[in-house]
Amino acid sequence: MTRSVVSLMDKWLLQKAHRLIGNAPFQIVPGWGECSQTIGSSGKPSFVVADRKTLAGLLLNPELAFGDAYVAGKIKVDGDLLALLDSSLDWIRKTEAHSILSRLVSFWLARVQANTRDGSHRNISLHYDLPVDFYKLWLDSRMVYTCAYFPAPAATLEEAQLAKMDHVCRKLQLRSGETVVEAGCGWGALALHMAKHYGAHVKAFNISTEQIAFARRRSQEEGLDGQVEFIEDDYRNIHGRFDAFVSVGMLEHVGAENYEELGRVVHRTVGDSGRGLLHFIGRNQAHAFSPWMRMRIFPGAYAPALREALKVLEPWGFSVLDVENLRQHYARTLEHWLARFERAADQVSRMFGPEFVRAWRLYLTGSAASFRTGTLQLFQLVFAGRKCQRIPWTRAYLYAEPPAAKGRAKWVHAGS
Repeated sequence: MTRSVVSLMDKWLLQKAHRLIGNAPFQIVPGWGECSQTIGSSGKPSFVVADRKTLAGLLLNPELAFGDAYVAGKIKVDGDLLALLDSSLDWIRKTEAHSILSRLVSFWLARVQANTRDGSHRNISLHYDLPVDFYKLWLDSRMVYTCAYFPAPAATLEEAQLAKMDHVCRKLQLRSGETVVEAGCGWGALALHMAKHYGAHVKAFNISTEQIAFARRRSQEEGLDGQVEFIEDDYRNIHGRFDAFVSVGMLEHVGAENYEELGRVVHRTVGDSGRGLLHFIGRNQAHAFSPWMRMRIFPGAYAPALREALKVLEPWGFSVLDVENLRQHYARTLEHWLARFERAADQVSRMFGPEFVRAWRLYLTGSAASFRTGTLQLFQLVFAGRKCQRIPWTRAYLYAEPPAAKGRAKWVHAGS
């Protein structure tokens, strides 16, 4: 290809990029040939694009192209990736909304990653069945892979995850001897906590083979086999009657088309007299989940608006007792995870390679930015059947010292 043709192609691409990007909160630096013209306003966070093909992809489908190019090493961020994403997420989302290609990708993903019984198992396995040694590198010692609760900003991740489990148990008002069913139990930390510190009898369901195996080993080590049963099965197969239903971090993997069926499961397990808690990533308005996240990190994921999540409860007459948004807590949790991940990046690279490291760095950083900027929310929703007699008079019980906290450091609240 002659220099004049290359120059014309570059000129056309740069003109297109200038028109699309305009006053976007970042700069693009072309990193090929003799192109030295920076795209975007000066003084903004910037990244270098390796070639014409990558720049053209950014113009067609900004989020998906950025993610894949960053993972492939064809985009290099000049400075702090988190700062770049903090400033850019709103622009990316608005641009994606006008991208025909992005809408087509979302339409296609919704079908090929549908959370049917087989589809859910496939989707969950791709993320959660990675070797547990990988997750041990950057999660807390109890392997809690959901939003922590920081009673004070200075709390450590371990303290905050312990506080989150107490927060959930207080919201459920658990009493010794009560029965609990947990849908989507991760590596088992909450189920074991409810049994060990609150005297509950727990049946915990999960379709991740790796997580269930780890949870069973930990249950044996802690001598809780008589109180906790970890079951490798789909939430749709939960049967039996319980005092309480709890789901922490699973609703995002159910799919809005299955909320009515999940509600049916909840009602047949706790009836009109029980109560429960849903803890889930959500949004302020209904919107498709990130295509790049669904393709590369969380297949089948969907973060519902609050009104969508209520479709789990409304058909069965459940009363919503309390809604709390812990968005800032999830941002802080992700900052902890990201810092730990970066410290272990060389080990992760030896396990999976540098592209995996960049993909998970982008996932953790993008998630932190999403919660920091309000693109994503973290809802805890407490509900009860119409005949439930365990409805608190005030919220004072939420902040009373739980039995599990005896002997631990006491934290004041951030505003006190």
